[in-house]
Amino acid sequence: DSSVPIVRARLSPVGEGLQIAVYVKDQEDLFARICAYFERHGFSIWDARIHTTKHGYALDTFQISGSNLVDEGGSYRDLIQLVEFELTAALQNTDPLPSPSMGRLSRQSRIFPIQPRVHMIPDERGQYYALSLSASDRTGLLYAVSRVLAKHQVSLHTARINTLGERVEDVFLLDAANLSKNPKLQILLETELLEALGV
Repeated sequence: DSSVPIVRARLSPVGEGLQIAVYVKDQEDLFARICAYFERHGFSIWDARIHTTKHGYALDTFQISGSNLVDEGGSYRDLIQLVEFELTAALQNTDPLPSPSMGRLSRQSRIFPIQPRVHMIPDERGQYYALSLSASDRTGLLYAVSRVLAKHQVSLHTARINTLGERVEDVFLLDAANLSKNPKLQILLETELLEALGV
């Protein structure tokens, strides 16, 4: 029953970048805090798996990359230790979430834009809402989305994050507690998510 996060990083086994695993007692805004850390340090999340155990712990994995993962003279070993230390500290911080920066779209995304799409439907038992998003990829996009969810106190149960070239295709399973009680919240959430996905 430790509240101290366990953060482990290693070289990605599926390409460039790092693979990061986070195991911690689930808490409010956890996913947003993780995404804020990555955005603040210029990392792009191109794959993520978010899980909540039956015992109330989050087990999240991320594949990240960045244009300057290792500075000149540095090593991946140093970067791995730094990410493990700093992300652990960031998860123990209870300050308000910072405002997201609007990352720039790539030249290809500006020439061939992808119309942002948000689709939310309840499951058959009314326990969860499935939220699917698609948009042009940019740095900080996932943090902008997670911050909207945190702002409205919508809990994330699981997520599958996929970046397919210049396109993101993300699926979230949201706790229906707040959403099913307030239909206006669903409309507001969809509107704010579309704004977050736009440029």
